Amino acid sequence: MPSSKPDPVRHLFVSPSAVALPRWLEAFPKASVVAFGTAVRTLPATALIWFRLDEVRPALEQLAELRKMVGPARIIVLANQPDSEHALPLFSAGIRGYCNAHATAANLRQVARVVQAGGLWIGEALMQRLLASTQTAMARMPATALPHGLANPVIADCLATLTSREQEVARAVSTGSSNKEIARRLGITERTVKAHVGSVFQKLKARDRLHLALIMNGQRPS
Repeated sequence: MPSSKPDPVRHLFVSPSAVALPRWLEAFPKASVVAFGTAVRTLPATALIWFRLDEVRPALEQLAELRKMVGPARIIVLANQPDSEHALPLFSAGIRGYCNAHATAANLRQVARVVQAGGLWIGEALMQRLLASTQTAMARMPATALPHGLANPVIADCLATLTSREQEVARAVSTGSSNKEIARRLGITERTVKAHVGSVFQKLKARDRLHLALIMNGQRPS
């Protein structure tokens, strides 16, 4: 069901056909939908642009044209068949999120919350690749390269604010595990894992799972 709380953010869906999927409007009943190439009036700074890719044309080419339509607004790409290889160059080009065009209304609202908070929404496969790369890079970094050798104290300070279960969940998230995998490993429900993840984000001021991984690897929370 749509959230009962008013959403101050303007949501604009841009698609090749200007047709909205029912789930989009279920997530954001007041959202606008326009065809790709349509002139768009000046958007508020809080606007989120949900862009459904045309599978025929190169994604980066489409993104460049969209930028001319919407300016510096935050863009979330909706893909019919998400592919981490295609997502990487799009993130390099400045998008803030990448998800399945057929995601549930609840998932779309979750994506919006992360992006609104300044985070990035990255698909599970790509997230695992990035987290693995982050861990590898941190492991190769000499101790003297870490700020004042604070990596361990930083992690200790962070973990001290969490419950024992939240610590388990935080460690699992930082290795790239999905909520489903964490639930199976810890013998709890995905709903419970989601609640723990939300609490961890709040306590550590983490914007998203990648930011949490960096914190767990010694970066001080911002």
